[in-house]
Amino acid sequence: MTDVDARPAAAVSVTAVVGRRPNAFKRLYLWVLHWADTPYGTPALAAISFAESSFFPIPPDVLQIALSVGKPKRSFYYAGVSATASVLGGILGWTIGTFLWHAVEDLVFSIPGFTREAFTHVRGLYLSGAFLAIVTAAFTPIPFKVFTIASGVFGVPLGTLVVASAIGRSGRFFLVAAAIYVFGPTIRSFLDRYLEWITIGLFALLVAGFYAVRYLL
Repeated sequence: MTDVDARPAAAVSVTAVVGRRPNAFKRLYLWVLHWADTPYGTPALAAISFAESSFFPIPPDVLQIALSVGKPKRSFYYAGVSATASVLGGILGWTIGTFLWHAVEDLVFSIPGFTREAFTHVRGLYLSGAFLAIVTAAFTPIPFKVFTIASGVFGVPLGTLVVASAIGRSGRFFLVAAAIYVFGPTIRSFLDRYLEWITIGLFALLVAGFYAVRYLL
């Protein structure tokens, strides 16, 4: 059985999403989404999750959600694929930052979401605490690729990146899987609209709980 077998109801109309003339970014979004309607949905999810951690602008959540809506019982499997490939992609980002930064710097800053201002801000976050900064970026909508490449540029140990990425990425992708597994396809439109705010809110609660335990007990 392929990833497309159970997905007719989850198919997305191109015109409904972007109208008649989608711009380049929306065309790329739809290209990512179309893999859910092919037998290659799982390999595509792995490839996109890997690439998004270092250079690709579209997050893998959109494809993970589409695949999981078609097969809710495989939601956690898709989350595992996303998380594993994303962490491996983060290692590529670290490698680029460590060994190739001066050769690809101008090219990297042309990636959507990868600005010099964001890069400078990440440097300040790493000085305060790289581990928490990477977990935060991995779990929330902050462009993860900025943090993986910056970790190599600013000398963050690879082990720190891998562990922090595994925690943050797994938390994000398995949150999506749990929601679809519990609530089924009806949760899709809610996740499409509010996933980023949900991850920010949950992470804020997590941090608040950590400080409450640390300073009140």
